Amino acid sequence: MFGVTILGNNSALPAYDRHPTSQAITLNEQLFLIDCGEGTQMQLAKYKVKRGRINHIFISHLHGDHYFGLIGLLTSMGLLGREQDLHLYGPPQLIDIIQLQLNVAATTLPYDLHFYPLDTEGLILDHPKYSVECFKTQHRIPCFGFIIREKKKLRKINKEAALSYEIPSVYYERLKNGDDYETRDGKIIKNEWVTFPNAPGRSYAFCADTIYDPQIAEKTKGVTVLYHEATYLKDLEERAAARYHSTTLQAAAIAQQAEVQKLLIGHFSSKYELLDDFLTEAQSVFPNTQLAIEGTTYLI
Repeated sequence: MFGVTILGNNSALPAYDRHPTSQAITLNEQLFLIDCGEGTQMQLAKYKVKRGRINHIFISHLHGDHYFGLIGLLTSMGLLGREQDLHLYGPPQLIDIIQLQLNVAATTLPYDLHFYPLDTEGLILDHPKYSVECFKTQHRIPCFGFIIREKKKLRKINKEAALSYEIPSVYYERLKNGDDYETRDGKIIKNEWVTFPNAPGRSYAFCADTIYDPQIAEKTKGVTVLYHEATYLKDLEERAAARYHSTTLQAAAIAQQAEVQKLLIGHFSSKYELLDDFLTEAQSVFPNTQLAIEGTTYLI
């Protein structure tokens, strides 16, 4: 299962029972957390997302609506007896903030917290089954987006065909990796004759706070699902630019340029109580758009 559960979809001010940014991404047995706005651990509990399964947390930038819930989550994990290492990725200053909060409270975490400062774009986590990379967005302070990629799946064995060519079962793992098979008399059995291609790896891009920037379309080209902030409706484009945010139409334009399969929009301004117009405007440019609704899990 590869999906994203929306924990918070509002911008700086919590309003209308909407909360600051946070998302839980499930990729099979892995659970990632992207951003951790105020109230995130309450949202985790509300939507039955097990915080103890989170091993990697990614913080996009140091505006409070994206990390004010972090210290509470870290300490709660400790109070609940966590012993497993936790890996945290974010702006370099983040570790100083956390250390200050722990120091003034005379608190020591009972688990090891590994911190990885973000300063350049590129691969930040590599696993046999997935990878995570970061990319810069254009905001008022240094800010990063993230792409989680499921690695290409192994090919499936066509057992009937493999048996007909008398390929030993001990060779099946190599077939899954795409190797051809050579018989004792030197005949080459092509891989595609005895295997089936598997589904291509899926990918999810989280585009944090940003002004409209066509470069983001290049950085997220071809991802399966793109989350892009859409703080304002189209009539407030000037305000969006002044505050280094995006509108519905701008988010949809990025999705169109990036040739993604699906667009999620969120980070809604607290000036809006109803969100219907956000969907209508975005779908006028990119039809396969959905609102990032809290408590909803979207499959990648």
